[in-house]
Amino acid sequence: MKSATATLLAAASVAYAQVATVSEPSLTEIKKAAATIEPYSPVSNVQGLAFNRFYQIWLENIDYEDAAADENVKWLASQGITLTNFHAVTHPSEPNYCAAAAGDTFGMDNDDFQQIPANVSTVADLLDTKNISWGEYQEHLPYPGFQGYNYSNQVTYDNDYVRKHNPLVLFDSVAQNSTRLRQIKNFTSFDDDLANKKLPQWAFITPNMTNDAHDTNITFAAKWERSWVPPLLNNSYFMNETLLLLTFDEDKTYPKGNRIFSILLGGAVPENLKGTKDDTFYTHYSVIASVSANWGLPSLGRWDCGANILEIVANKTGYVNYDVDTTNLHVNETYPGPLSDNEYSKYSSVWPVPLTNGTCSAGHGILDIVKKTYANSKPTYNYTSPFPYDTESKYNTEVTATRKQASSNSSSTSPSASASVHANAGNSLMLPGVATLSSAIVALLMSILTCAWLAVEPDKKGDLGETFILLGVLDRPN
Repeated sequence: MKSATATLLAAASVAYAQVATVSEPSLTEIKKAAATIEPYSPVSNVQGLAFNRFYQIWLENIDYEDAAADENVKWLASQGITLTNFHAVTHPSEPNYCAAAAGDTFGMDNDDFQQIPANVSTVADLLDTKNISWGEYQEHLPYPGFQGYNYSNQVTYDNDYVRKHNPLVLFDSVAQNSTRLRQIKNFTSFDDDLANKKLPQWAFITPNMTNDAHDTNITFAAKWERSWVPPLLNNSYFMNETLLLLTFDEDKTYPKGNRIFSILLGGAVPENLKGTKDDTFYTHYSVIASVSANWGLPSLGRWDCGANILEIVANKTGYVNYDVDTTNLHVNETYPGPLSDNEYSKYSSVWPVPLTNGTCSAGHGILDIVKKTYANSKPTYNYTSPFPYDTESKYNTEVTATRKQASSNSSSTSPSASASVHANAGNSLMLPGVATLSSAIVALLMSILTCAWLAVEPDKKGDLGETFILLGVLDRPN
């Protein structure tokens, strides 16, 4: 019976997955599905350390300097905290959306139609561990859970909704679950959820290809954002204990460093921090880590594990972030992986194995299903690093990081440590702070051995002298 049930469930999953289409479905097909599929809007109220609701809005392909110079962006920045050292993780668009959901790019260097295997966990799995409601709002998505490659503007036939800008739909763990799919909705559903006070606690928001600057420019997109965001900031239901991240998927000029202009807004931002700047090094992986730290969630065991946490959250947890020297940082491409087209990375058939043992920057270990799925397997990379690197492909191996000085109100007892940027995680893992801890242990052992040598009776020191010289307690006589 169990075997038969498993077979039926597997067949049902495959059938559901086949709803996905690698091109734009016909309007007839879309209308038929839209008539029967209803959006799902779960709600929850799980208290967090720094915020109780986290939303992010992504625009597209704008260099940091161009965004910073726009008057509407300047106004939005004046209402919150500007993150001056926030980086995308690769090019082009889609792998950045993938990274924001799963903590890894898997070597993706394209905007292809992707269906990532169900054994790859996402931020949705983290949120589900505490029943924290989540959703996506994709502008002009034709119906909840739509899995087509795109949906064109039905008047102009220009680009409108595109799958590559929808992070969670890329993953079979979401796409093969009808309930989860119905949590991926459009802006009409956002308006309904806002009006009915049914907004989730976590959401990813993607404007259409015109409003997000992909097919326009920063002037157009910033005007749209300036018109769309302020009403939310004036809505007490939305604003209450909400942290809103405005950011970009990547920069426009690939040879640049892929630094992207980002702002934190909302009721969770203290008044005294509005109009200020945070120079801490962050990536898209930092967002997952910050969400985990805020709500006491585990890590995916990928690059979210060692990622720096937003200071607004780190100040609550006592975690001490890393200063990353970006001089040699190269996040314009990614490391080898199974989703590569050999464009900006090299193809490898091997799916990277996540970390299964560690506390990670969020401080709550690794997701149970990750530990179970990859038990007794060595992690492919040193996922405890605050930036992605790979020794085999020489990717970011010249980048260094050191722990910031702990603030007076921090609970950290390790104010300074070096990041493990030169070790291959497949051979040895070094958690942040281990270098400092190891040095302290060695010093303690040396002190104990020195005391032991002094306590040895004089007539027995001759026999033990060579041993103590080898241990480094004594100097060898000339």
